[in-house]
Amino acid sequence: MKNKVWEIQGSFGIQNLKEAEREVSETLAPKEVLVRLTATSLNYRDYLMVIGTYNPRQKLPLVPCSDGAGVVEAVGSEVTLWKKGDRVLPIFAQKWIDGAPNMDNLRSTLGGPNDGCLAQYGKFSEEGLVATPSHLTDQEAATLGCAGLTAYNAVVNFGGIEPGSDVLCLGTGGVSLFALQFAKMMGARVIITSSSDEKLARAKTLGADETINYATKSNWERDVRKHTKMAGADLIIEVGGAGTMQKSMMSVKPYGTIALIGVLAGGESSLSLYPILMQGVKVQGIIVGSRADFEKMNRAIEQNKMKPVVDKVFGWEDVPEALEYLQTGKHFGKVVVSWE
Repeated sequence: MKNKVWEIQGSFGIQNLKEAEREVSETLAPKEVLVRLTATSLNYRDYLMVIGTYNPRQKLPLVPCSDGAGVVEAVGSEVTLWKKGDRVLPIFAQKWIDGAPNMDNLRSTLGGPNDGCLAQYGKFSEEGLVATPSHLTDQEAATLGCAGLTAYNAVVNFGGIEPGSDVLCLGTGGVSLFALQFAKMMGARVIITSSSDEKLARAKTLGADETINYATKSNWERDVRKHTKMAGADLIIEVGGAGTMQKSMMSVKPYGTIALIGVLAGGESSLSLYPILMQGVKVQGIIVGSRADFEKMNRAIEQNKMKPVVDKVFGWEDVPEALEYLQTGKHFGKVVVSWE
């Protein structure tokens, strides 16, 4: 069976991302599931993978994109969880089923080192899939596997928040807006930053309680203090990395948590560790989550009829343009590619 894919060919770079045709066998292992994929969403990790920054030693060719959504096309002889026609979402780390991960789990990720979801068909183990929330389209659901689950773990599993807690979300990308939605679901107060007043106004419509334009207020950590009666935020969704970490450390309350998720503003820097030490701050790296976490998150999403924020949908032919658009940072929420 022919399988159209996008793959990084020869060397890294968006210019080397090409359409290709692969052969996919219709013969399935006993526990294997063939999924007809319909959509993917773009993460900054995907962009870094394509340009060669994420893993310069990644073997090529590689089908990128860690997120996907689709429909079960066929199942192996021993599959009990799925049947033809079921709507499903692949999990990011295919071997990470529950609990804390090990290194083998973390090497089973889609979109590098394993082929990802920018393809018309994909084969997965039956435990490498979860059910799509019934109220979501595939375009919406394709945003959940990485950005949604990362935000869920940051807020729910590691955030230590409760009703009335103060949560600071940096920026208005996919993870930060998911974190805003989950934090409001839990009764927290949310402060959000952006360099765009228009984006901040849109964040208000999603429930943001306070907004800070960091382009006009360079000392935004002072505003966080003011918005929290000088106490500091209980939880910070830190997607900037080294470029914003110092200000985040000045914005968090004693014994608060910084959920370290992204490196949009840089991955390496000389930081003073005194604020962490002197205030007992917890810095928690977030690496998406397990299949069990994904299922719990989907139950919460379904119960609350939560809708992911999709900024723009590109077609199959427009993948390079979609990645370039993601790189500009103009998006509010998730960038999606859909071909059905």
